[in-house]
Amino acid sequence: MLFAKISADTEKAARELLARASLRPGQIFVLGCSTSEVQGKVIGKGTSMDVAVAILKPLLKVMKENELHLAVQCCEHLNRALVVEAALAEEYEDDIVQVYPVPGAGGAAAAMAMELFSEPVLLERIRAHAGMDIGQTLIGMHLRPVVVPVRLSIERIGSAILTAARTRPKLIGGNRAAYCKPGSLPPGPEK
Repeated sequence: MLFAKISADTEKAARELLARASLRPGQIFVLGCSTSEVQGKVIGKGTSMDVAVAILKPLLKVMKENELHLAVQCCEHLNRALVVEAALAEEYEDDIVQVYPVPGAGGAAAAMAMELFSEPVLLERIRAHAGMDIGQTLIGMHLRPVVVPVRLSIERIGSAILTAARTRPKLIGGNRAAYCKPGSLPPGPEK
């Protein structure tokens, strides 16, 4: 594996997504990651802590620079619980759950997040503002409605398919509703 390329592609994808998602400091970015898929293996069949480090370190750097919270999704064996910093759990008043992710139950990314975060705790669910899904791990349950896919220049991290998304507020009302301040232009479609 070319860990430097994995790290560089992860950082580039994250920066590109943040530029298009317009997140504000304090908002949440969720990561779903199959280190097996990154290596070209079947999800859950080739867990790698080295790949997890290559993905998490640049993400943590980018999140810190942008004052964002990172939530790392566990695998289905832990019901896709999320590793977050304790401060995030307190800020959003979410209930902490008791479990410790390991590579075979939780996944390498979540297990490595437990090592790299300052005060890691696990939450059962979260409502993130944007996220990246590396290897089709299905992060949608942890994104706020309405999810908008974002096409990035990076389509794969290693061998894994990369899917990125941002969210936007729901549009409510009807044909007489205004979705922006009168006289200003509404947000354009995603390009």
